[in-house]
Amino acid sequence: MKRVKQTRPGATGGGPVQTLSVDRLRELCRRYGRLRIAVVGDFALDRYLEIDPRQKERSLETGLPVYNVVRVRAQPGAAGTVVNNLVAAGVGRVWPVGFHGADGEGYELRRSLASLSGVQLDALLETSERRTFTYTKPLLVEPGRPPRELNRLDMKNMSPTPRGLRVALAERVRELAPRVDAVIVLNQVDRHGTGVVGPEVLQALEAAVSDEPELLVLADSRTGLRGFPRVMWKMNLRELGLLSGAHRPVRARRAGAEALRLAERNGQPVVVTLGADGLLGAWPTGELWTVPAVPVEGPVDVVGAGDAVSAHLVAALAAGALPQEALEMANLAAAVVVRKLGTTGTATPRELERLLRRCEGRARD
Repeated sequence: MKRVKQTRPGATGGGPVQTLSVDRLRELCRRYGRLRIAVVGDFALDRYLEIDPRQKERSLETGLPVYNVVRVRAQPGAAGTVVNNLVAAGVGRVWPVGFHGADGEGYELRRSLASLSGVQLDALLETSERRTFTYTKPLLVEPGRPPRELNRLDMKNMSPTPRGLRVALAERVRELAPRVDAVIVLNQVDRHGTGVVGPEVLQALEAAVSDEPELLVLADSRTGLRGFPRVMWKMNLRELGLLSGAHRPVRARRAGAEALRLAERNGQPVVVTLGADGLLGAWPTGELWTVPAVPVEGPVDVVGAGDAVSAHLVAALAAGALPQEALEMANLAAAVVVRKLGTTGTATPRELERLLRRCEGRARD
């Protein structure tokens, strides 16, 4: 399969990489419709329960306060958030690779994914051996105030993923790898071995990269990337600390050196999200880019910002963006998403362009 050729550092003749312009952003986004991207990982259902605190009641039986839910929203979460962002960006075809249970939550998750443009569900497996990973998020919604999330109610699998399911998932990865431009891998579970990204899937990814050297693969794991194949790694400062053996977050000023060390060791790029300081990218050729966070005013919700970074970074690179351009687009996406309260948001090309124009205006002032 012919893929969009990824531009490497130095392809401009060794000169400095230009910062992102509106015209360049538009050019890259126009290419997204041709892209095919697989998302391998733990798909969850995000179920939001909107509570109107003005409708107060008290249970006659228990005497406890009753929270009246006036609206229920369901959308794909965890790896599904990456899918949401790829679709919002305009990526032509997206394959979720994972599983859900044969339960009501699984029905809602599959229906939500099926409603998204370009999403192909033939590699999303339904199984009676697992329950659907679900985040239930009660929200207090009052006029004139930002939504306030109460204690979340999670449904997870606490036992190991059955071997037959792990093998079936690995086979889906092997089948899709020659057909896509990029793969995003997201391990969202805390308990080792209870999700999608197990030894069989990791072996299939390693074989895919060996067979398809041009295949762009980005891996992100909340429990750290130790043991993952040598592909592009994305992490935060805590996860960088796990890899460096510090067992605590790396300080932002040391992150560049640690990321470069990993990139040179693996022969693959390393991207580190720095929270309020933005993000950085280290390439195995020795280049290091640090992109400052876009100033954001008012209340923010950081949930989903990292997944937006993954989606927009990979889409831009797969479309032929230079590393700094892709990092800047991912940074813009995170700034868009954190302003969307009471939901795990997405960023569209139009929103990226609008924010980029505001940044250019500030720079001129």
